[in-house]
Amino acid sequence: MQQDAAQTIALQALGWIAANDDLFPAFLTATGASLSELRTRAADPQFLAAVLDFLLQEDAWVLDFCGQNGLPPASLQAARAALPGGDLPHWT
Repeated sequence: MQQDAAQTIALQALGWIAANDDLFPAFLTATGASLSELRTRAADPQFLAAVLDFLLQEDAWVLDFCGQNGLPPASLQAARAALPGGDLPHWT
């Protein structure tokens, strides 16, 4: 997957998270982002990688997001791999 396609998926994920009243506060806490920073940080590929890292923590979130956006669940992992730090091995 190309980085621009990965960024598009991550932006969709950010919108999905922001629309979820239960999940959005946890996302802000996990990333350390404030509401006022989101617009600026949304253009940063490293922040978009953090969006996908957050979403990939829970299979239910992945399935819900992908189902609502017509994406195969594996597309999130492929998008994450195309963003900064995505080529690092996961030891867990």
